[in-house]
Amino acid sequence: MEFLGIDLSGLLPFIAIGFAAQLVDGALGMAFGVITNTMLVGVLGLPPAQASQRVHVVECFTTATSGISHLLHGNIDGKLFVRLLVPGVIGGVAGAYLLTSIDASVIKPFVLAYLAGMGLYLLARGLLYPPKIREAKRIAPLGLIGGFLDAAGGGGWGPVVTSNLLVQGAEPRKVVGTVNSVEFFLTVTISATFIFHLGIADLAGATLGLLIGGIAAAPFGALAAKHFRPKVMLILVGAALSVTSAWGIYTALS
Repeated sequence: MEFLGIDLSGLLPFIAIGFAAQLVDGALGMAFGVITNTMLVGVLGLPPAQASQRVHVVECFTTATSGISHLLHGNIDGKLFVRLLVPGVIGGVAGAYLLTSIDASVIKPFVLAYLAGMGLYLLARGLLYPPKIREAKRIAPLGLIGGFLDAAGGGGWGPVVTSNLLVQGAEPRKVVGTVNSVEFFLTVTISATFIFHLGIADLAGATLGLLIGGIAAAPFGALAAKHFRPKVMLILVGAALSVTSAWGIYTALS
């Protein structure tokens, strides 16, 4: 089945991947890149470089849609947004420029091990201890590091920033909504040069499918984040972070 020269049936697997990945990312503040890259490379057999390129382009649009959805549902903390935005963008630009000559794969397993530990801690905290909501204090350094790692390793903003803010006791739905919203500006900044060099043809195939699925799922992810109780959010974030980080360690070392 074709429409405007595009094979719609061929898009369906990519639409499904984009929808599922953005549903998780929008609700928990992480994992779009991990899920889509894993499915595109491991299941559908796309070359890693091509998969990463397409995911990066799609995230510019899905993070915008997700940010607007979180804003409409009241999931954004304006003060936290401003305090994350500037350091995050600075860290992203620094990572894009300074790490072009460094093999980021060398440090990636160590970062993933740290994130897996954070995931287990959040999971245990959600299961065993009622979360106490309090204002996060260490924000600017966290935004700087999160942006830097995201640019250097092709991902990491959501897992690094979301998990650390939750450990500090910030309100889960506000953390998820704010981190998702800031990610739009971070993603656009990091990939601006890359986007300017893309042609229209690059929006076909897998990229278009991921884009359709991701944008369709964004409102549902924001709605879920609004209604999840803090205890449930901690458990889900901890589980998602632990599983995705463990998988990342396995693939990085294999």
